[in-house]
Amino acid sequence: MYSAPFEYHAPATLSEALALLGRYGDEAKVLAGSQSLVPLMKLRLAQPAHLVDLRKVEGLTGVREAQGALLIGALTTHAALASSEVIRQKLPMAAEAAGQIGDAQVRNLGTIGGSLAHADPSADWPAVLVALDASVVVAGPRGERTIKVEDLIVGPLSTSLEPGELLTQVRVPLPPARTAGAYEKLPNPASRFAVVGVAAEVSLDSGNAVQWARVALTGLASKVTRAAKVEQALQGKAADASTVKAASARAAEGLELRADLTGSAAYKAQLAAVYTERAVLRAISRARER
Repeated sequence: MYSAPFEYHAPATLSEALALLGRYGDEAKVLAGSQSLVPLMKLRLAQPAHLVDLRKVEGLTGVREAQGALLIGALTTHAALASSEVIRQKLPMAAEAAGQIGDAQVRNLGTIGGSLAHADPSADWPAVLVALDASVVVAGPRGERTIKVEDLIVGPLSTSLEPGELLTQVRVPLPPARTAGAYEKLPNPASRFAVVGVAAEVSLDSGNAVQWARVALTGLASKVTRAAKVEQALQGKAADASTVKAASARAAEGLELRADLTGSAAYKAQLAAVYTERAVLRAISRARER
């Protein structure tokens, strides 16, 4: 099916893009990597009168280190992040997650900022970036502001971005010593979205006890969710297999799991426990090496 007619805009600067969004308001949609919006347009589930393509805007791609964080341009592709040497060294969880997104075409065209702004409840980046305590920089008619990724996504396909705002950068604080993360995912065989995805970031003290942990789940609820019960059960405890197994059994607590074509609620709860255990154990193993 063809999309409904629209007017195409390709601004060269961020200020031009913001001006277009201010001019056309709700009639405009933003194109980042095209892997989410274009299929919706072809199905006519989205019918914008104006399409603002950001891919020619300078300064929205690349990775650099500054002020104790990695700064990632919003239009940096999944493939670029999967292959980035600095990402692989400093944030291996992010590199492995990027390499599991979709297929080769999706990874080469889709962008980290586009994924976050689309806010699919089964996407990989929201879980990974929540576990990494990341923030995004947003530009809009009133200037720039910074939002925690955990606060950015408020529901399925819904964010806290205000009208006329654009996500321009992702900021990920570099983990301290003896801190590392891992991502475990059961992909849908067709879409490669997560049936369940678990991102775990764990920090160990000098005695190999868990100082703190951040565990985020995707694919199971209407948006990315912190596994608070798991985090609480790990904190201050020995980072051994029995502790992790007992804590991970609580991964689905507080979630309203519903049966669908991927399985029953009980099956999903079991998946959450198994994939949480795997992610936490690998995160602990990496943290011991740092």
